[in-house]
Amino acid sequence: MVLTREQPHFFGAGPAQLPTVVLQQAAADLIDYQGLGLGIGEISHRSKEAGKVIDDCKKHVKELLGVPETFEVFFMQGGGTTGFSSIASNLTAAKVGRDQKPGTAAYLVTGAWSEKAVQEAERLGISTEVIFNTKKASGDFVSIPATSEWVDKVTADKHSYVYLCENETVHGVEWPEVPLELAAKGVPVVADLSSNIFSREIDVNRYDLIMAGAQKNIGLAGLTIYIIRKTLLEDISKVPESQLRDMGVPIAPIASHYPTVVKNNSAYNTIPIFTLHIIDLVLQHLLKRGGLQSQQSVNEEKAKMLYEALDQHSDFYNLPVDKKVRSKMNVIFTLKKDGLNDKFVEEAAKLRLTGLKGHRSVGGFRASLYNAVDISSVRLLADFVVRFAQENAQ
Repeated sequence: MVLTREQPHFFGAGPAQLPTVVLQQAAADLIDYQGLGLGIGEISHRSKEAGKVIDDCKKHVKELLGVPETFEVFFMQGGGTTGFSSIASNLTAAKVGRDQKPGTAAYLVTGAWSEKAVQEAERLGISTEVIFNTKKASGDFVSIPATSEWVDKVTADKHSYVYLCENETVHGVEWPEVPLELAAKGVPVVADLSSNIFSREIDVNRYDLIMAGAQKNIGLAGLTIYIIRKTLLEDISKVPESQLRDMGVPIAPIASHYPTVVKNNSAYNTIPIFTLHIIDLVLQHLLKRGGLQSQQSVNEEKAKMLYEALDQHSDFYNLPVDKKVRSKMNVIFTLKKDGLNDKFVEEAAKLRLTGLKGHRSVGGFRASLYNAVDISSVRLLADFVVRFAQENAQ
């Protein structure tokens, strides 16, 4: 079997394209890992080899993001949807540990994924408050209100945590950064970074808990990275389960109880070590390419190139998202002229430009510019976007 391929031009939103060199190494390791005579997916999750994969991946997460010593990195099975429930139960328990009351979870709803997150917290019986929902305010998820308009609604006494999805893959809305004013409120800031993790530099100190599913930008589906402030772990650990029951607070399943997962080095249950190994190979690849400063520069160039091509033909393409919060990972657009959607997809496919259909709930088109999407692929797409508009404008 030949483990080579042509450079893909795949813009799917996830599971997403991965670097070919990573997949080639992973394929070899799946057969025989470091001369063990067994593949990486066959070794015990409690073996020294698996423990080293876990520790190396944690080390590379910390190195790339500059994670302070006041934070812990761990991994859990599942993705963002699993995270919605684990966050709600663990962070509510942490509030009980701090203040002897469960408080109210605050949600900043800017798209489909933050909306699903609050719905899951409500389903579990967690007291919630939507600080703002941009769809209700403007008719669709296309903007983020100025921080001054809502930040004073978040209070340390009332709220157990405040939740945001930093990049909304369905609607193409991305927070430029976590506002300093929010980080200073004294309420734990919880952020879903599933689709823009390791795409740019961030200040980890502005967060108290980061959740990031792997399959968008850094690996295969099945694992999620968590970066949590150690004081939150201490708060969760203070609370006996009997107290949570008496207060009507849902107890986190043992496999998603954060202090238990951390205490067992992410291996309380059988961690999918092959999936974690691929994440670590991706992180090593990023480090070799110059880290996040270098990757951010490339990602900004890719996004600028495609948005400029689309904006150049604003009479033909509609870009619904406010320019100030356009996602650099997921470029959302539609055609203003009816009857051309299928033609756009078919002609793009002839150039091997694939994965461009928008989410089924939104329609139109979506080009996901994740780290592994080469700038040459984006250039090809930008040229096609311009040519298609010129040829079909009349």
